[in-house]
Amino acid sequence: MILASMDTIKQYTDIGVYSHDNLHDHFLKSAEKEPDRICVVDPPNRMELNGVEPERLTYREFARAVDAVAEGLVNLGVKKDDIIMVQLPNTWELAMLYLAVARSGAIISPAPVLWREAEMGYIARTTEAKLYITVEEFNNFNHRAMGESIRSNNPGMDRVLTLDEIREMSQGPVTGLLDEIRVDANDIFTICWTSGTEARSKGCPLSHNNWAGMASVQDAAGFQPGDVMMTAGPLVNMGAVGTVLIPWMVLGGTLVLHHPFDPVGFMTQIMTEKPNYTLMVPALANMIAKHPSVDSFDLTSFRSITMGSAPPSLWTMEEFKNRWDIDIGNIWGQNEGTGFIAGTEDVPDMATRATSFPHYGKPGVVWKSEASRHVQVKILGPDDRELTDVGAVGELVYKGPGLLAEYYKNPEATERSFTDDGFFRTGDLFRIEENNMISFFERAKDIIIRGGFNISSQEIENYILGHENVQDAAVVGMADETLGERMCVYVVPVPGQTLELDGLVDFLNKKGVARYKHPERLEIIDAIPRNPVGKVLKKELRQDIKEKLTTE
Repeated sequence: MILASMDTIKQYTDIGVYSHDNLHDHFLKSAEKEPDRICVVDPPNRMELNGVEPERLTYREFARAVDAVAEGLVNLGVKKDDIIMVQLPNTWELAMLYLAVARSGAIISPAPVLWREAEMGYIARTTEAKLYITVEEFNNFNHRAMGESIRSNNPGMDRVLTLDEIREMSQGPVTGLLDEIRVDANDIFTICWTSGTEARSKGCPLSHNNWAGMASVQDAAGFQPGDVMMTAGPLVNMGAVGTVLIPWMVLGGTLVLHHPFDPVGFMTQIMTEKPNYTLMVPALANMIAKHPSVDSFDLTSFRSITMGSAPPSLWTMEEFKNRWDIDIGNIWGQNEGTGFIAGTEDVPDMATRATSFPHYGKPGVVWKSEASRHVQVKILGPDDRELTDVGAVGELVYKGPGLLAEYYKNPEATERSFTDDGFFRTGDLFRIEENNMISFFERAKDIIIRGGFNISSQEIENYILGHENVQDAAVVGMADETLGERMCVYVVPVPGQTLELDGLVDFLNKKGVARYKHPERLEIIDAIPRNPVGKVLKKELRQDIKEKLTTE
């Protein structure tokens, strides 16, 4: 399945960003060069996750598992461009399935293990998925039963496969069956899902070259061939896939997995596995820097760390530099294949790097990073006029080798998401700064970022408005030192009725809404504040909850 235009493919091929190698080809170069090197390391708590002892696989073992599983999928009837849903915790099998599914000619559609039937059923219907791969049970939830329920409503889904079946498949024969399957570097590799910009997730199909192209422009993060790369985030979207999984596939090295996030376990892994790079959310970095045992932490193996989902704290950046000589980069990105990094080469001043990014593509400006030669951004006003004055605020629009060609089976969203000259409308507001920099200003789309997960206010509002005792509702984020944000719901009850938070949570649970999307505070209100045309004044509600949290 090739979705990019021939003009786009030619443009990035001619300048050397796109190649003829798919991601499995890139991976094989490392496997052939260092077959006995440790390739992937399981979380140390894997036994608690799914009853299997943690494993460490060499490149030779991992590459064979890729081929065996790919052959097993083909023998189950998987054909070119079939879509396979995958919902697994961070263990080596999840990383392996990215390559095995592609090797079979199919397309992987990964999703967070926290998602439930409301989200997974929508993905199944939209993609017409051939298979659904998941765990039997995770965190006291029966995923297989959910999968079978979804399959019963989707006649095109042949079967639900569990992790145990995939592990058995990985020990199967490798006969050369895959040699006849041709996977082009411009074929779609993944369909990941947005999780917070609208009421319904949007599928983001990215090709092998999209992902490899992003890896090639992320030199600002300080990646080097052979690095030990560690992820604390789930391998299902841009955060972990784009900043850890794909660079590992392209550059080789060792992939260290962690799941679910546990501060003590995370620090133990860092000191045991000695990673050279990881992505953190600011709340995690702050937690480390302020931990009572921080003096005993050894983070000196890191060459670099990037932070995303929110601007990093300058104090934290200074602590990491002073304690462990680690330079922290500031990263911004989206599942649509957008992204750039304020790294030390382009932005040596730490205070600037904490808040701002290079204005890539600005005429006459030269940066040191490779990204500056391939990525273009503009700041547009409400009339799509490009803004250039320092201090101006507008929507950031984007072009680059990682950018999707379209949303999957969503032409309406695709049409409204691109400018007439082909720039992607990110929906995020940026401010033009001095010295050819831009800074994140505000999320134009109404989302809450809880522990690195985007949550659509509109999605949760739509569910809550379906409660029989709710007359009106609005959802906003409230600051949280640990998770960044938590969710507060303002509700106007139906006259004569009462509401409690536990009742709303139980209602959402019965609707199959993922647990991390449940509100954690309920405010009863006489009327939701709105402007003259009926738009909810979220700013007033955010200020209200901020004041209440301050005085409590």
